[in-house]
Amino acid sequence: MKLLPLDKLGARTRETSPEVIDFGVLLPWVFAEHGNRIFVKIIHEKDQFIQDVQPMKFEMNQSEDPDYGALWSAEVVIDPDSKDRHPDSHWGDDGRYVYRYYLECPRLKGPIDWIIDPFSREFGVGKLSAITKGYKRLYKHEWDDNEVAWKTPSLDELVVYELMINEFGGGIDEAIDRLDYLRDLGINCIEVMPVSNVSNEVDWGFLPIGYFGVDERFGKRGDMQRFIDQAHQRGIAVILDVVYGHTSDLFAYSYLYKKLEYQENPFMGPFAKNYFGQSTDFNRRFTQDFFFSVNHHWLDVYHVDGFRYDCVPNYWDGPVGGGYAALVYETYKMVSSKRGSSDHWQRFFDGDSTNIIQCAEQLEGPKEILRETYSNCTWQNETLDAVKKVSRGEMDELTALGFRLGLMDYPAEVEANGETIKKTALQYLENHDHSRLVCNFGTLPPGIDARLRSLREGNRDLCGALESDLLVLKDGDRGLWYKVQPYLIGIFAAKGVPMLWQGQEFGENYCIPEKGMGRVVIFRPVRWDYFYDPVGRRMISLVRRLIKMRRQPQFQRGRHIFYNDPGRYQSKGVLVFSREDESRFSLVALNFTDQDQQVEFQFPFSGDYREELHGLGDLEDVVGGARTSFVVPSNYGRVWTVRV
Repeated sequence: MKLLPLDKLGARTRETSPEVIDFGVLLPWVFAEHGNRIFVKIIHEKDQFIQDVQPMKFEMNQSEDPDYGALWSAEVVIDPDSKDRHPDSHWGDDGRYVYRYYLECPRLKGPIDWIIDPFSREFGVGKLSAITKGYKRLYKHEWDDNEVAWKTPSLDELVVYELMINEFGGGIDEAIDRLDYLRDLGINCIEVMPVSNVSNEVDWGFLPIGYFGVDERFGKRGDMQRFIDQAHQRGIAVILDVVYGHTSDLFAYSYLYKKLEYQENPFMGPFAKNYFGQSTDFNRRFTQDFFFSVNHHWLDVYHVDGFRYDCVPNYWDGPVGGGYAALVYETYKMVSSKRGSSDHWQRFFDGDSTNIIQCAEQLEGPKEILRETYSNCTWQNETLDAVKKVSRGEMDELTALGFRLGLMDYPAEVEANGETIKKTALQYLENHDHSRLVCNFGTLPPGIDARLRSLREGNRDLCGALESDLLVLKDGDRGLWYKVQPYLIGIFAAKGVPMLWQGQEFGENYCIPEKGMGRVVIFRPVRWDYFYDPVGRRMISLVRRLIKMRRQPQFQRGRHIFYNDPGRYQSKGVLVFSREDESRFSLVALNFTDQDQQVEFQFPFSGDYREELHGLGDLEDVVGGARTSFVVPSNYGRVWTVRV
């Protein structure tokens, strides 16, 4: 794979007087010699809703890129003294200009309008691309001096927090204000849901129409850079959730070529599975290079620490194919080539390790994706599925949960091309795709009528489509919060990388539909008032203790042993496992029932065992090899540690 010539693509400003904006877009197979004419239509953002002020229109010229074909470009002078300027417009002023491409084709009856720039670095409302005049003077982010000393944490040190910026804080500025909270909580990696451009104001972001910048509903590119800079200054890595296997039908290479009625598409088309959206075709070199360039852009311009790759099955064609495996390999190789640099790229290197985070969402084959690609971690729903079954009373699934907490059969490292790459999987009880765990124990109605009234005022058609979804929306009964405790203890003591979903630490309790539009276009802001109520205070107190416990080396990288003894443990609703390194042994006992349970265990080492969660219930003078009896509280757990 190779990098696209981004210095020729998208909109780029030249700070001359008057200022000039250069536009460039690759449109393979769309040639001027066939009678095609392409224009850029541009208007100052402040004028876009004023009926008497229309966009300025500039024709583009077509040249030939040796690798990708037709390259259309234009040079637009933003001259406040232009004779075509409307006297009441803001043309020539500093600020954001929104634009789109417009094509006239002699084969078609009418023009094709509203073509989004696939290389735009900024975005406007809806389907508009954007560029800021005076950006370098007014908005350019200056990175903190310590950025060149920042190091991306290693996998075994990660404690991940998944968030959606506008639901978590309202916007980027508010999210930055919460970074001190996350640092205090003990988080050292944020997984940010997609910030790529989408057409809707309220959306999860999994049907992108633009990839090279942050969506305008969150902020400007300088705002996103500042968010990542501020996170790094607090010891927090940032990885982005990215969507490469499918796009929205409004994405330029889907929208335009359908309108042109071409039989083939230089970018889109059937490839692997096609679960969502419009499929991208990784058999095409252009598609491969495009997404490789997107990765490089976010690593270089925004300093992200890695990626969570959404819906890998949509571009998984095996370990030696041109899809997912090739992309993560080429990204790893590109980052590795920066070893020895003294700039921001040095963040990925610690000794012999290359610590870029490449996390797959390959729920159909999580073990396979670790063994056969350069992904170093993966989402996996095996633990979550076992958790759901146990939480619904299927106690015969406790054994399966015990094995899942130990990531049975997952590789810990893989040899590839002479390198040893560490591997692991994420452990979570909640994420954006699923209802909060407390919903499995009981639900309450959330005030559906008020939600419907609000929607009807804004969009009656959408409301009709969502009404059936809203009728099944409920909130989890936070009065049953205590039942979540043994599961929380389990994932922080388990093998793998623990992950929290925004607000989980103080008992956020949204339930979401299993399918339908109500999943993705309902705004669910984190209810920060929960932090202060009795349930929130108790839960966050437990989470803070668990994250502190997690920093001990036996939990980060130690051996995991599941004591699979149904007669002694699982039959009582109890799971027992241990974590051990060369200096510490910790026993974890979890009770998933409503009664205290007394069990026995043959500790391997003599000594005084300290209870990690509260310091209550220490086990003194334990004799190694002898059976020791102890009580595990209901809907809770115990963790005892001894130095060896």
